[in-house]
Amino acid sequence: MLTLNPMPSTFNKFLLFKKWVMIFMIVFCITTFFGIPSAYALSDSKQIVLDAWTLVNEGYYDPEIFDEIKWKKIRQKTLQKSIETTDDAYSAIEEMLKPLEDPYTRVLRPKDYELLKSSNLGSEINGVGLQLGVDESSRKIKVISTLAGSPAEDAGIASGFFIETVDGLSALELGLANTASKLRGEKGSKVLVQISTDEGEIKEIDLERRSVDLRPVRTKRLRDESHTLGYLRITQFSESVPKKIEEALQELNEKEVEGIILDLRNNSGGLVSSGIAVADSFLKEKLVVETKNRDGIKDSIISEKNTFFDGPMVTIVNKGTASASEILAGALQDNKRSALIGKQTYGKGLIQSLKSLSEDSGIAITVASYLTPNGNNIQGRGITPDKILDFSEAKDFGSSDDKWVKDSEIYLNSLLDKVDEKYAKDPIVITNEIKEFSKDDELIN
Repeated sequence: MLTLNPMPSTFNKFLLFKKWVMIFMIVFCITTFFGIPSAYALSDSKQIVLDAWTLVNEGYYDPEIFDEIKWKKIRQKTLQKSIETTDDAYSAIEEMLKPLEDPYTRVLRPKDYELLKSSNLGSEINGVGLQLGVDESSRKIKVISTLAGSPAEDAGIASGFFIETVDGLSALELGLANTASKLRGEKGSKVLVQISTDEGEIKEIDLERRSVDLRPVRTKRLRDESHTLGYLRITQFSESVPKKIEEALQELNEKEVEGIILDLRNNSGGLVSSGIAVADSFLKEKLVVETKNRDGIKDSIISEKNTFFDGPMVTIVNKGTASASEILAGALQDNKRSALIGKQTYGKGLIQSLKSLSEDSGIAITVASYLTPNGNNIQGRGITPDKILDFSEAKDFGSSDDKWVKDSEIYLNSLLDKVDEKYAKDPIVITNEIKEFSKDDELIN
């Protein structure tokens, strides 16, 4: 008779040992892969770092770079560092993002995050009024534009200048986010900035920080003997701008303006969604922009059916016109809705998404690139106006001394004169006339 032996055989003991070895190996590999010690959970500060890594990993527009820079190893090495405080976490994230070589993908500490959210809502900010970017070739911190009425504008700092140092610290070493942060501060406090002009001249300027009224939309009526025109300036694309534009155009329509001068000079961008929404006010069921995400999928954005102004217009741009304002300018130009006059635009064709981290901080991540309706990629190139203006710009945009606005008036008056009076109230004929006439640069002096 055969009986079962309750004691494990030598072979069974070997199988049991092998099982435990495999379990240990699996746990060890998972722990090593994620770079997280198995004995304890991540601290709050390290969790911030891991959250930032995950957001970039899931959203960054160019995932092919991850293999090149060994992105997973960067996460592992970063989490193995001593990260005790939230400040340690922000510094670790900054180091972690450096291999991407994308200045627009950056961590935003609480003060900077709150300031960025406030500016997107269109309120006041405390600072010197500089909109900054990074030069494609030198990687130096470059002035995109200055805010109207700001200390930077009053000091003569202009688009194209470079920030060399802030309070003696190298802007090149600080990077974009930290340079911008150093320039901000309490109202009445001062900051010493060393700048270099595009001709190479070095200057040191002592700037006093103050409240700058962003006032993103400004309008006025321009009248002469023959025509009434509307002047519409957008200084940035904050959340409130599309509604403000609708109200401004309604007011100008009530004043019976016949044409619009749209001024996008020194508009460094803001919310892309806001810039696209403004295009709805001028373009009827036209392609505004194509965005290309990390999967190579193009998303075509078409303007709405109803517009708020369909008469003749001209758009002024300069080298401070960037990002969301370039999307709008490119859409107007490519759809032959408006001629562009002025100077080459800045050339920022990347779109960032703002995500929240803990401790009231955030992270900006480049999630897509965009193309104008004609398929032009403006990153690092900008948009070429239909007419280049070589003479200098006025210090106060839209003032009576602004020659660029005067040139725009000449253009629009000529355009209105060309449309036959018997067709003046027929939008279809006017639109066709505008399309043909906008190709003639000789009337812009």
